[in-house]
Amino acid sequence: MAVRIGDEAPNFTADTTEGEITFHDYVGDGWCVLFSHPKDFTPVCTTELGSVARLMPEFHKRNCKVMGLSVDSVEDHNAWKNDIEETQGAAVTYPLVGDTDMTVAKLYDMLHPNARGEAKARTAADNATVRSVFIVGPDKKVKATLTYPMSSGRNFNEILRLIDSCQLTAAHQVATPADWRHGEECIIVPAVSDEAAKEKYPDGWRTEKPYLRYVPQP
Repeated sequence: MAVRIGDEAPNFTADTTEGEITFHDYVGDGWCVLFSHPKDFTPVCTTELGSVARLMPEFHKRNCKVMGLSVDSVEDHNAWKNDIEETQGAAVTYPLVGDTDMTVAKLYDMLHPNARGEAKARTAADNATVRSVFIVGPDKKVKATLTYPMSSGRNFNEILRLIDSCQLTAAHQVATPADWRHGEECIIVPAVSDEAAKEKYPDGWRTEKPYLRYVPQP
């Protein structure tokens, strides 16, 4: 079954590079990014895990944990971490799930439920769809999902921007426009009438169309 925005993030218990972790316990009362990659010791994914390692202070500022996953063993993850630190200049301090039996990848609909084969025998192409991002909120619900092709490295600064938007819109009745950055104007959602908006925003707002009302970020 597909995992969609608004669904409860499927819970699981798995071995990781930080020991056995139950996902919902790991999320706790904060936010979490679960991101997967097709294969250890592959070039694009090496740069991605290094990028996340360098950005960990930014995730921490947002009360957001990170968890990586691939259809490989914890032993391989630990060996690969050395390569990542050597080539990317940052140590991987977040847990990487060892999903050799593909349980979590299938649970999150990243692989067909009938996928088979030993982890070491599977190629990156076999696991191409295990290249996804799930942003999970404190209520353990999926707030956003992304899936990339193997040839295109993910932009984790964009994922941070998306977390900012998800956190802001969870707390206030606003939406964020295209290319929005933290601190910029937001949009009052259509569900808030002008009368209700007067109470929420006594300093007023900027109207371009009746359905397009801009207000400073709450």
